[in-house]
Amino acid sequence: MKLFISGHTGMVGSALLRRFQQVSGTTIITRTRQELDLTDQAAVAAFYLEEKPDAAIIAAGKVGGIHANNAYPANFLYENLAIATNSIHGAWKAGVRRLLFLGSSCIYPKLAPQPMPEDCLLSSALESTNEAYAIAKIAGLKMAEYYRKQYGVIYHSAMPTNLYGPGDNYHPQNSHVMPALIRRFHEAKMEEKAEVMAWGTGQPRREFMHADDVADACAFLLQLENPPDLVNVGCGTDVTIRELVEMVAEVVGYQGTIVWDKSKPDGTPRKLLDTARLNQLGWKPRIMLKEGLTQTYQSFLAEKESNRLRG
Repeated sequence: MKLFISGHTGMVGSALLRRFQQVSGTTIITRTRQELDLTDQAAVAAFYLEEKPDAAIIAAGKVGGIHANNAYPANFLYENLAIATNSIHGAWKAGVRRLLFLGSSCIYPKLAPQPMPEDCLLSSALESTNEAYAIAKIAGLKMAEYYRKQYGVIYHSAMPTNLYGPGDNYHPQNSHVMPALIRRFHEAKMEEKAEVMAWGTGQPRREFMHADDVADACAFLLQLENPPDLVNVGCGTDVTIRELVEMVAEVVGYQGTIVWDKSKPDGTPRKLLDTARLNQLGWKPRIMLKEGLTQTYQSFLAEKESNRLRG
């Protein structure tokens, strides 16, 4: 199999790279952002026609936390929509028969039933703080679904929960909650700060999955002859943000005081995926949160030491 992995330098893409390097008979095709701008339709079309992969995993995208999504909604909508449309349409035009599009659990409504099943998609309003990103991802998964319906290609989508792991983005303002906490507590530990500020009330609940688990789920889905159009990829359990914050502090070794800034937004009250569909197909995650967090902190230290830290 000749496999194109887009976004291979990111956290999920690098996990996919690690996973498929273990699959014998697989030739992996990658391009950096400098080598191929996925928002450039002509460039993407030319790339597909030149390489002619058998399959593609679309893991590239503009991502960020609450602050970044609030501050740059136009960028999030345009870039992610362009990546989705160019990647899917370009693949079809070049004769790529198999494509897996990766989205996010934020595609589901703000007040979706918990845990969130795939069929609650588009049933009510989205969370406003990441609506732009969600709309782009919804468009991408629907494109995959409709190209499959109209043209008979096996284009399908996976919606991962909140992810973390090696190669994450640790930008102090624009990162997701997990890497932001790791960096904040590490710096507080190094600077011997007496207290660390955490956003919100700590009451919202979130589900977290290691990037290596989602990569393994993708490998599993690509082996299926007739995969679902859309499938959630999660672990089926969640923790409160307060529990997460305390766990990160423990793993990092920070022993000061945690102060909660309740003036900051909480975001969606709860985001837990219903993973029954994927579990019934025969796949479940293997990396527990505490274990994965410990591994991720060690990766953070190694990336920082070697000047490879993103953000």
